Amino acid sequence: MIAVKLLITSALLLSVDCYIVDPGPKVIATKGEVWPKPQLQQNYDSYFIVQPQIFEFRIIWDGYQKGRDNFDSSSNIYYKKLWLSDDNYLGYLSTLNVSLHGPCVEDEYPSFSMSEEYTLVVTDRTVELSSNTTWGILRGLETFSQLIYRGDDTITLRINSTVIMDYPRFSHRGLLLDTARHYIPMDKILTTLDAMVYNKMNVFHWHIVDDQSFPYVSKKFPELSEKGAYTNAMVYSPSDIKEVIEYARIRGIRVLPEFDTPGHTRSWGVARPELLTECYSDGYKTGQLGPLDPTKNDSYSFLQDLFQEIGEVFPDEYIHLGGDEVDFDCWESNPDITAFMEKHNITGQYAELESLYIQQLINIVDELNSKSIVWEEVFVNGVVLPNDTLVHVWKGGWEVTIFDVTATGRPALLSACWYLDHLDSDGDWEKFYSCDPYGFFGTDEQKKLVLGGEACMWSEVVNEYNVISRVWPRASAAAEKLWSSENVTDVTDAAKRLEEHTCRMNARGIGAQPPNAAGYCL
Repeated sequence: MIAVKLLITSALLLSVDCYIVDPGPKVIATKGEVWPKPQLQQNYDSYFIVQPQIFEFRIIWDGYQKGRDNFDSSSNIYYKKLWLSDDNYLGYLSTLNVSLHGPCVEDEYPSFSMSEEYTLVVTDRTVELSSNTTWGILRGLETFSQLIYRGDDTITLRINSTVIMDYPRFSHRGLLLDTARHYIPMDKILTTLDAMVYNKMNVFHWHIVDDQSFPYVSKKFPELSEKGAYTNAMVYSPSDIKEVIEYARIRGIRVLPEFDTPGHTRSWGVARPELLTECYSDGYKTGQLGPLDPTKNDSYSFLQDLFQEIGEVFPDEYIHLGGDEVDFDCWESNPDITAFMEKHNITGQYAELESLYIQQLINIVDELNSKSIVWEEVFVNGVVLPNDTLVHVWKGGWEVTIFDVTATGRPALLSACWYLDHLDSDGDWEKFYSCDPYGFFGTDEQKKLVLGGEACMWSEVVNEYNVISRVWPRASAAAEKLWSSENVTDVTDAAKRLEEHTCRMNARGIGAQPPNAAGYCL
């Protein structure tokens, strides 16, 4: 009995010990650190105090006056007297010179090939942001804003002296947002774009329609949304889409539309059932509709008109054509499709039927002077693709798939390890942070063909009330892997910076969830 009591007592003590935690936050946030981490940065102990009431950006075009604005001498003398006890104090910062060394093109749209490189110098001699492009200026302004932090008194705003030379590691740094499984209102989309620019992401992949709903209001085919959207209020009008594109443009973000076919098209069939395949069982129609019917000429005439409109509405050079998760069962059951396949000597080869469809769709897109992106199944199923078609890798075992894609000389995007709908407990951003697009056995030439990647927010279990907190700051982990140097891998350092960055996003109106369990924001 004594032994039993001792065992129980020991178990209780161990149990209590497991719940003992230290006071204070789990992770101490940094102050004035940048996310994503710049490529090259030299920090100094000296600092400025920022005066938000009078601070201004002074725009300097190439060939015009350069240099810092002179501070008001009387104010400088006064403030120096206040801070004589701190040898590192350099005075008040009221101006950032912004120097654009290249052309400023009115109404220019961001593109895959745009340069986002910039240099930022904040010292006692120079306070200047410079770049050859407006996109570089935008990224540099974001960095400058993140360098500002609250001093120990929690009131004054400081910025440390620093020299930064920065540019992205990958050109394509995206976030996919699914607005079909659950309708995402316009204000949440715009908030998402704000958060993207705070994380230097530059592609908004708009998965705008799917099986469940068709919220895109087509000018040529308005019946698609009239009958295929959840309600008449849960749609994106032409003016809505124009607003999203412009809101993204001035933030240096491309809007990449995805209209996924031949699968994921059930909502299309509510208004246009003739486009889809009729499913059969034991020789009889089931009343169910499957993927788009690839054997009808009318299907391609419809697609020609729809994608011509898409190319006119969305200015980006790429269109995402989808091509994933095509259920062959319905095609297999349909006697008309069987007869078509017999006629074309591809009986039973449904991947070949898909290939015929995708090739015709890509030809349609090519004629519109647009480039295509497809999900990995299109490549895996052996569809003959143009060499410049981007293959979007999203499944497990991505290391093998991305090797195979790049081994053929084709470019690739990675999303496989950045699925935000896969939710774990606190700190699950670390699993996203541990993934690197170059983490496969390939040659240097193959790795150059990996153009970037995207974090993906599928909306089966998110809506307007939780989408922002589900995406951020978890997508921030992918953002840093796509921007920063391959050598930036320290999770402990990242946790401290992400703690600060999350609080920064909160202060800017982004409802990002805490990244590291217990903590606080000032």
